[in-house]
Amino acid sequence: MLRVALMSKWHVHAEGYAELLRSFSDAEITCVWDEEPERGREWAKSLNVDFEEDMDKILAREDVDGILVCSPTSMHAEIMKKAAKAGKHIFTEKAMALTKKECEEITAEVKKAGVKFGISHPARTTSSNLYVKSVIDAGLIGKVTLLRIRNGHDGALNNWLPEYWYDESKAGGGAMMDLGCHPMYLASWILGKPVRISSMFSYVTNRTVEDNSVCTIEFENNAVAIVETSLVTYKTPSMVEVYGTEGTIVICDNDIRMTSKKMDEEFKGWVTPAKLPEALPHSLRQWVDGVLYNKPILFDTEAGTKLTELLEAAYIAHKEKREVSFN
Repeated sequence: MLRVALMSKWHVHAEGYAELLRSFSDAEITCVWDEEPERGREWAKSLNVDFEEDMDKILAREDVDGILVCSPTSMHAEIMKKAAKAGKHIFTEKAMALTKKECEEITAEVKKAGVKFGISHPARTTSSNLYVKSVIDAGLIGKVTLLRIRNGHDGALNNWLPEYWYDESKAGGGAMMDLGCHPMYLASWILGKPVRISSMFSYVTNRTVEDNSVCTIEFENNAVAIVETSLVTYKTPSMVEVYGTEGTIVICDNDIRMTSKKMDEEFKGWVTPAKLPEALPHSLRQWVDGVLYNKPILFDTEAGTKLTELLEAAYIAHKEKREVSFN
């Protein structure tokens, strides 16, 4: 049985993670900590578990094997480094931290302590995105030249996100830092090492952080990714488009179409795959399995660091109005 402490209800997905964790037969929530004690007490009461106001005390508890971090992103590094030093396994909502340097510090403590680490990268578990990666890896569309990924909703436009979501000191940014994480880590997973990035962010609802944003990224293989995200678009379909020298894949929500020069004559034109790869387990399930049964955790400190590297550079590019190169 994996005994887990919930570290903050700040993130909008915190309740969902708690519900999912409670659905596992081999995991249980033993206690709650929150940087806002009153919120934490109410959450702990609703879950019928202990609330602990002192972070050090909760990390010292014998009935805590691991932590689930849904705190403000600005607190991630402090919480996770302390947890690793206390010998606690770590699962975190994205982003891993605000800077690559913080991610490297977390990674060092995780490795030193020998604890398990997992981060939420749900878009990498879906059948459709696994299909995209398998087609590219099989060479069916030749050399990838352009990748476009769009992810958006109207949370800022219709005010269904909490107002603290737009506090840069806690969140680290706006649309790109939150919803943009998904197209960012997908682009890195599909295309590899980034070379340079530029950004165009805008402020439709006039908040202190951006609510509409686009990044363009060049990778070592000369492919270019266009990463789009928004908190001010109505019923935005999830879009993935891959253009290659010998084929194209277009995904709009669950509608998948592909064409390739390498397909047999009877399949010339656009086709829809008859079968997709099986979806992977949820990121949280992977973490529990990794801790309890030593199974692979695909979304680890390396994956988290790669994402933060892209996000950090994207915000530098936006604020300094320049193209940013990667080392």
